[in-house]
Amino acid sequence: MHTPVLLQQAIENLAIRPGGLYIDATFGEGGHSTKIIKLGGRVLGIELDNKQIFNFQFSIFNKEEKSRLKLVQGNFKNIEKIAKKNNFFPVDGILLDLGLSMNQISNFGRGFSFKNPSENLDMRMDTSFETTAKDLVNSLSEDQLYEVFAKYSEDLNSRIIAKEIIYCRNRRKIERVKDFLQIIDKALKVKDEKTYRRIFQALRIVVNEEDKNLKSALQGAIKILNKSGRLVVITFHSLEDRIVKNFIKKNNLTQINKKVIKSDSGWRFERSAKMRVIEYEKTN
Repeated sequence: MHTPVLLQQAIENLAIRPGGLYIDATFGEGGHSTKIIKLGGRVLGIELDNKQIFNFQFSIFNKEEKSRLKLVQGNFKNIEKIAKKNNFFPVDGILLDLGLSMNQISNFGRGFSFKNPSENLDMRMDTSFETTAKDLVNSLSEDQLYEVFAKYSEDLNSRIIAKEIIYCRNRRKIERVKDFLQIIDKALKVKDEKTYRRIFQALRIVVNEEDKNLKSALQGAIKILNKSGRLVVITFHSLEDRIVKNFIKKNNLTQINKKVIKSDSGWRFERSAKMRVIEYEKTN
């Protein structure tokens, strides 16, 4: 099992108490939930990707610990509905870890990473979704592609990449990660991994509607928190973090950590992680 970024800090800020109710709304490989259960908490785990659920090894728990985990397939945008359906509310803490697991990136074959050139350009976190990244790059107009890249990658090369996509797909359909990388290389006339990351991020966000889902999850989360319950959110890029900051301000919430908590990990992916801890004081 991969150790999640900021694992210890997240657990400490959730202030786990024996018998308390906690929702791990982005279950992944189960790293956070495992810690919560070992400390005596009860967990409702929500995971969008059925393959992640299938891969989770319940043998890490003894019989008593297993009884404290309820794991369901679902989208965290429906967190309020899922919690109420499972009679798991109000809760003492909620965790949203918005990063992809290393297992998803490396082993699921869905083209999440530019470092897997032979994979299909898919990027769906749930394979029941109809639209793939391949569908987007082969169907959107130049202006639509530019809008996606400019908004969700904030890359200065968004226009020329969009233009090159149109030019190349008129000759051959874009199918795999390597096809897409070749187009970016032609547009930039150089290999640029920073641009790769930004553009892949933009496509993944749109395919999975990540921005809309996060806003819905945040709204649902505060509706099912106990008085003084805590919401811990770990973001991995500025767009996500901006949504969380605006949510805190708009709803007059209290951020416990005055400065965002950052990872001191040497891994590039983990260096971008930021954690905000929100305490919700109900007024009635």
